[in-house]
Amino acid sequence: MSKTIFIKILIIFLVHINASAIEKVVLFGDSLMAGYGLPKEHHLSIVLENNLKQAGLNIKVINGSVSGSTSSGGLNRADWSLSEPGIDLIILGLGANDMLRGIQPEETERNLEQIIKVAQNKKIKIILAGMVAPDTHGEKYKKEFDAIYPKLSKKYNLALIPFLLEGVALNPSLNQQDGIHPNKEGTIKVSETIKKSIISILN
Repeated sequence: MSKTIFIKILIIFLVHINASAIEKVVLFGDSLMAGYGLPKEHHLSIVLENNLKQAGLNIKVINGSVSGSTSSGGLNRADWSLSEPGIDLIILGLGANDMLRGIQPEETERNLEQIIKVAQNKKIKIILAGMVAPDTHGEKYKKEFDAIYPKLSKKYNLALIPFLLEGVALNPSLNQQDGIHPNKEGTIKVSETIKKSIISILN
């Protein structure tokens, strides 16, 4: 057996060993991850689970997202939502509704930090899915809001998706008519972004 083939087999073996440590993932966000406006078969949880299976990863993906949820709403339901047995990883994607409502970034940050602590106390891994604010509330607000996710990622040593809607936001072909929520094709792209982050953790 050549050295190259041996290394490839070893990598596949290690990925599958690590994959066994992540068997259940919860999407913990708002309408951007809940499948708003889409039939169930196109919800992000279904698309992501199928996407992971195609990559050889047998991981169950649960839709724990609630349309309209703010970081405060997420914190209120975090303890019981994450009490289901066997949750290995959450994709924490809250904050978009805070930003739309002009909630002060320090409040959003506090709520997200408490959700992170709830998950960590339950020994659940976390991928933090970031949001980016427009200039609607001014440059100061945008700067403070955008800094929330990298700051928390660094403080708690979390995997970070800098912007959940990277490559999807503001692209009419990837969004529904409201220009905010991903359509079928946009959901596939978001799924790819999350899948890459999950595989990065496994590796």
